[in-house]
Amino acid sequence: CKGPGGCRSGRKDMALRCAAWLAAGRQQPRCPRLPPPAREGTVRRSSAAKASAVKITEKASREKILTLESMNPQVKAVEYAVRGPIVLKAGEIEKELRKGIKKPFTEVIKANIGDAHAMGQRPITFLRQVVALCTYPNLLDSPSFPEDAKNRARRILQGCGGNSLGSYSASQGINCIREDVASYIERRDGGVPADPDNIYLTTGASDGIATILKILVSGGGKSRTGVMIPIPQYPLYSAAISELDAIQVNYYLDEENCWALNVNELRRSLNEAKAYCNPKVLCIINPGNPTGQVQSRKCIEDVIHFAWEEKLFLLADEVYQDNVYSEGCQFHSFKKILYEMGPEYYNNVELASFHSTSKGYMGECGYRGGYMEVINLHPEIKGQLVKLLSVRLCPPVSGQAAMDIVVNPPIPGEESYSQFIKEKESVLNNLAKKAKLTEDMFNKVPGIHCNPLQGAMYAFPRIFIPSKAIEEAKAHKMAPDMFYCMKLLEETGICVVPGSGFGQREGSYHFRMTILPPVEKLKILLEKVKDFHIQFLEKYA
Repeated sequence: CKGPGGCRSGRKDMALRCAAWLAAGRQQPRCPRLPPPAREGTVRRSSAAKASAVKITEKASREKILTLESMNPQVKAVEYAVRGPIVLKAGEIEKELRKGIKKPFTEVIKANIGDAHAMGQRPITFLRQVVALCTYPNLLDSPSFPEDAKNRARRILQGCGGNSLGSYSASQGINCIREDVASYIERRDGGVPADPDNIYLTTGASDGIATILKILVSGGGKSRTGVMIPIPQYPLYSAAISELDAIQVNYYLDEENCWALNVNELRRSLNEAKAYCNPKVLCIINPGNPTGQVQSRKCIEDVIHFAWEEKLFLLADEVYQDNVYSEGCQFHSFKKILYEMGPEYYNNVELASFHSTSKGYMGECGYRGGYMEVINLHPEIKGQLVKLLSVRLCPPVSGQAAMDIVVNPPIPGEESYSQFIKEKESVLNNLAKKAKLTEDMFNKVPGIHCNPLQGAMYAFPRIFIPSKAIEEAKAHKMAPDMFYCMKLLEETGICVVPGSGFGQREGSYHFRMTILPPVEKLKILLEKVKDFHIQFLEKYA
């Protein structure tokens, strides 16, 4: 518009109105000579949209509050090899197979983790019956369920708020289940007394271990808490230590002596650590993970004496206590041996021991059921521990119910006993056969040595890696055994975990593999590993 003197409409009244509106700083009325309103409106909306888009772009480009530089450095330091890079790569390969991308294999075999049911192990019927009854109490009227299962379910539900598995429990766990755990420990240990008040139900054993470590770690500089862990170790320990900014103190198991624990090695490790931290925690895994050794009574006595002498808090990870296969080997709990060593030890050594629904013959990993027994804890610290546990309210109540069946199974004379014992023995006998099969087959392969699998559910063979392959691994910025395991995955579809994720002596290389697959699949897996290893040696010789 050219103003009042040259209004394109040719109308004087329109020109005067425009002039008045312009003088007032307001938008002009629509001129009849201008395009229709619809088009004008479209143009205005488009401009507004563009302006809005610019603003959104400006906002999107703002620096993030949480970055790798600003995040908690202790969390960044955490590593968990069991679900690390090799497992992520296995997931990518599985997606490619589903898309029809051709590989030298048709499936990925995840032998990286001890997940029994994922590997085809069948659940224990009685355990599932009781949990089903607790979950849906209407089934208590069904004739399809045995009375001994119903009786246990009723007892558990009576301990739940509102008789419902969906209610919170006490932070320490349902009282009647803690009583059953204490009774189980007394039976297992030949009458050694156990107090339900010392029992804490947990979200798997991992939760208990992390909680106890959290309450133990303190100090700064050379006074910072040192935590002694076996090498090789289960990566939960190194991860928890990193997250808590504690000091990891390594002691090495003796591979040449079937991964035995030597007290002289404990003493060497402790004395060296005193120069840079305050070692006050000693962690033991028995039976061993990833190494599968079962500690002798004499060894446990020596460890307890060492802990008493050096004033160390003992953590006994005993989640594989049902998994003992080798002749001449027997599980001894640290609690039992401690008691039998006399009051000077039993009344003074602070001990936390752990168990879980995830391993043994149950394999119920997903329920996240577990417990810890903590003895000789200072009364004031006991209150602090309960306070810390109360922050997470309570462990999963369904997991507590599952744990109850582990410690309170059918007994002789009850309706479900024969089926229960048959299923339990079948699982454990199968595992024993697979342990021996794995050991024998690995030891027939040139460049692989495997110690006897006395217990647990893994093999941790030592592998020879030629210098040429080590150089190529360095070029790819990988640990040599990570390079080996990645090649194994890419060429065979077998997913195992490199020994570097568990710790090992400098210059030695291993991998951890579960023995859980069904026997026929395990044989195929072992044959594939043998063929791959021979080809690997030829390629890099």
